[in-house]
Amino acid sequence: MTVALADVLELHPSVSLRPERFGALAYSFDTRKLSFLKHPDLVRVVEALDGTRTVEEALVAADVDPARRASFVRAIDTLVTSRMVRPVGAPDAA
Repeated sequence: MTVALADVLELHPSVSLRPERFGALAYSFDTRKLSFLKHPDLVRVVEALDGTRTVEEALVAADVDPARRASFVRAIDTLVTSRMVRPVGAPDAA
């Protein structure tokens, strides 16, 4: 999947975020994968992906500078690929 600014995403229900000094750890209880969110700004964006906001709205809510948004979209795309974040309504199964 290639993430678009208009996509509505949410943290996968099997994923837990644990705050850390550098950002957060994301752990999937389904896949047993661990991902490092290496910046607090990215954590704020992922937390803003609550299933009601578009990616663009989450970036705005997290106050991400427009010049940095492309890198955040790439990071979110990686999180979707690793099943940490998913499109709203996507099935839980692999």
